[in-house]
Parts: sequence; C-alpha cells; structure tokens
Amino acid sequence: MSIRSGAAARAYFAVQAAAGALWWVGVFTAPAVRLATLGDLDPVTVAAFDLPLFVAASLIVALGGRWAAWIAVPWTLLVAVGMTGYATLTGLAGWGAIAMLAAAVGSIGAAVLLRCGRLPTERLLVGPFAFREAERAPERRNVARTARQLVVFWVVFLGVLPLGIAMLEARWGVRVSPPAPLAWGAIGGVCFTAASALGIWSALAMSTRGEGTPLPSAAARRLVVAGPYRWVRNPMAVAGIAQGVGVGLLLGSWLVVAYALAGSLFWNRVIRPHEEADLRARFGGEFDAYAREVACWVPRIPRPRDAKLPRDGRTL
Repeated sequence: MSIRSGAAARAYFAVQAAAGALWWVGVFTAPAVRLATLGDLDPVTVAAFDLPLFVAASLIVALGGRWAAWIAVPWTLLVAVGMTGYATLTGLAGWGAIAMLAAAVGSIGAAVLLRCGRLPTERLLVGPFAFREAERAPERRNVARTARQLVVFWVVFLGVLPLGIAMLEARWGVRVSPPAPLAWGAIGGVCFTAASALGIWSALAMSTRGEGTPLPSAAARRLVVAGPYRWVRNPMAVAGIAQGVGVGLLLGSWLVVAYALAGSLFWNRVIRPHEEADLRARFGGEFDAYAREVACWVPRIPRPRDAKLPRDGRTL
C-alpha cells in the first residue's frame, strides 16, 4: 500500500468520524435533525451502538488502527440497509437513509483502498464490459446490435432506475420542489431530446465507421474521429449523462440528477482509464494524436489541421 493511498483512506475515516459526531450532536440538540434522520427511532438506543461502532471505530481507523475497519464498515452497511428499509416502510428518516447509503459507499471504497493500496477497478470489467474487439460483421449487423444496446441502456438507466429513485425520493419524504417546476421540466425535455440525438448520432458513427458497437465486449475495430467524435472524444458518455440530468429535471427529482452526475464521476474515474489504455494499446500513436487534438469532455470547434487525423475507428 502506498503512503498516499493509506493517507487518503485514513482521511476519509477521519471525516466520517467527525461527521458522525456532529450528527449526533444535532440529533440530541435539534428535534428537526432527529426527526429527519431517525424518525421515531429511539436516539438513545441507536446512539449506544452507533457511537462506538461507527464514530469511535472510524476514528480508530483514522488514527492508524486498520483492524477497526472490520467494525466500522460492516456496521455502516448494516445501518444503511436498516435505515433504507425503515424509511421505505414508514416514510420517515429519509435523510438518514441517504446519509447512511453514502457513508456505506464511502466506507467500502476507503476500506478497499486501505487494504489493497488502490481501487482494483479492473475487476469490474467482466462479461459484456470486458474489452474485446468486435468480430468482422456486415454494417447492418453492427447497426442492429448497437440499436439493441441503446434500447437496453435507455430502458434500464434512463427509465427503470430513475423512476425507482424518484419513487423512493417521494416515499422517503426528501423531495425538494424546485422553483418554477414547469420551466425546469421544459429545460429537462430540451436537454433530454438534444442529448438523445447526440447519443444516436454517436452510436451510428461508432457502428458504421468503427465496424463495431459501443459495448466494450464488441468494441469498434477502427478509431472513430468523424461525426461528433471530431468535437469531443466521449460524445456517448456526454449524451448519457445529459440524458440522465434531463430525466431528473423532467421528474423534478434532485436524486435522479445526483444519480446522473454520480454516474459521470464513476465513468470518468473508473471506466475511462481502462478504455484509454485499451485504445492506446490497439491504436498507439493514432489515438495519442487524436487525444492531443480533441478533449475528453469539453467540445471544441474542429480546425483545418484536423484533416491530418485518422478518418475511421473507435474512440472513448
């Protein structure tokens, strides 16, 4: 384990311990905090377990006692599951459920970082997410496969999951009504429509010019620098995130917007480095030249010298 990774993990547990301690101060001094985060649960009983198993254990990890992570992390997971169930059944303590779910994710990540010295994100790249070049196939087959992938992505990640999140948001009582909801809904509709058009355009460029699909297990065989890929290296990721934000605005759900933005962080920090490594291994200097000219996230106006770039293939 590197010194930097260990310090980062301990810093997280220090912040978690401090946040937990401040939260308990709020619970016992502010009735609104207690109601929003604990509902009808007895704070004294919960504190008798949570202070030593969450706050104190996190502090011990922060001070160098790595063994205490085996206490803090399982307890955090248990409380997160319990609070989620409690909030769903009763409609109370929704903010407590959200806080503990966030703490559970953070605790797991920090514990893995503490144990392994890094986050082994490559273990997520299995099955359809493992990088494999597509087999040679007629263009119409690649287009059909890409269309199926888009339908699955839209149904699951832009339909089922956002609707589920919005329902939980309402059930947990954490919905925050935005000012001028009709205006925000209209903005969301425009955002979703424009992003969907960008996603379809990008998918078509990938399947027709790249001889493959956006799915890593059937990755395009050529480096695509045409169409929207001349403007930004990751148009499909940009489109997916903007679609998610648009859905959140349409539903009036800040949690769905947060879900979309969290997805962008996950993709950028976890998936993108592996995709870039795969592209660099397969396309070498062509990808390096392309990456120097076209930004990952921020679109730019193509310049005349772009004619020197490769004309076909797959990109991020």
